[in-house]
Amino acid sequence: MSTLQKLAILCLGATAIAAPSSNDGSKKGLKYKPIKQIALGPRPYWLVDQMDEGPLKQKLASCSEKKMKPTPWSIGHRGGGTLQLPEHSTDSILAGTRMGAGIQECDVTFTKDKQLVCRHDQCDLHTTTNVVNIPELNAKCTVPFQPAANGKPATAKCCTSDFTLAEIKTLCAKMDGSNDLATKPAEYLDGTPRYRTDLYAKTCSRVNTLKEYIAIVEGLGLQFTAELKTPVVPMPFGGSDYTQEKFAQQLIDEFKEAGIKPDRVWLQSFLYDDLLYWLKAEPKFARQAILLDESGDEPGTFPTAVASLQKYAQAGVQIIAPPLPYLVKVDGKGKIVPSEYAIEAKKQKLKIITWTLERSGWLGDGSGGGYYYTTISNVTNGEGDVYNLLHVLAQDVGVIGVFSDWSATVTYYANCFGLF
Repeated sequence: MSTLQKLAILCLGATAIAAPSSNDGSKKGLKYKPIKQIALGPRPYWLVDQMDEGPLKQKLASCSEKKMKPTPWSIGHRGGGTLQLPEHSTDSILAGTRMGAGIQECDVTFTKDKQLVCRHDQCDLHTTTNVVNIPELNAKCTVPFQPAANGKPATAKCCTSDFTLAEIKTLCAKMDGSNDLATKPAEYLDGTPRYRTDLYAKTCSRVNTLKEYIAIVEGLGLQFTAELKTPVVPMPFGGSDYTQEKFAQQLIDEFKEAGIKPDRVWLQSFLYDDLLYWLKAEPKFARQAILLDESGDEPGTFPTAVASLQKYAQAGVQIIAPPLPYLVKVDGKGKIVPSEYAIEAKKQKLKIITWTLERSGWLGDGSGGGYYYTTISNVTNGEGDVYNLLHVLAQDVGVIGVFSDWSATVTYYANCFGLF
């Protein structure tokens, strides 16, 4: 029995027959087929139980026996099972899909031989795979593993561009994390945050190529979202003619080669120039291209981020995707309300997607939720507050989708409020 089969059995949430997929993988000879039994597991119901008493809790609780179905409002971040399964792994994709994610993500970067693979960062192999524990590959890393010593933490930096695709396919994915106190490579790998788990990470999940991701998601009958990761290495890469534009085009070409229609693909990039290239070179794919925006993170830069929205809209960008805290604030009455950024985005007629729910660890441990709750941390003190935030994003900000590390949380809300 596979890890995901065990996970499905352990999920004790609501199940329902999903609407038939128009992209039935079973008819195309694909390995994966649409998942028709949605299993949310206990987490969303537990989160509702943790909420303060009030109308929102009553509404969400009233949906506890509702039959659930998948929705594109629920976007699987790095697969959507990332809270418990290695990110971008097939296991994470299947778990997020089982929990109702209607769109699945692949963050796209390139190897030494210019092949496209799914990794959240070009240089995260040292924390998301076992590469440092394989001596011949560790030696090829940009910065091979160096043990903690003399008060200095253990370090490593291993990039997809350090290895050929054949080498990367020998790696095993693991939960993202590292042990800064490690004196040996195996110890360095043992650094999973306490709010996650290694329960489902002991088997060897291989790193997926973009082609493999496309085949999986196509078989599942879902929509695609692919982020062109900003290269860490200089471009053009490796003394060749592999420019940023060729990288951006290669991403689209692999969808074309697989016969995927543009209206099923939601491209993403943090680089505004990537959006401009797609708008000019691939207008059909650019219609749903998403500009990821974290330009307001540094002190004093948020007003500029807000002002830039007009420029993006005038250039033809249709969808903006800032992190959760950009879209909300707390008013004088202690209520969560849309921020100036959210108001301006709507004024510019930009559609909004946001990230990343369920990536904050605990909300009730005094941290206020960390980065993703920065602008509302003074009213964040319990695990159930995740739904207070989600409610404002849905009803007041009007986001069209939410990336989540645990798809069930967003799927439950979407089903309760009819967001499909």
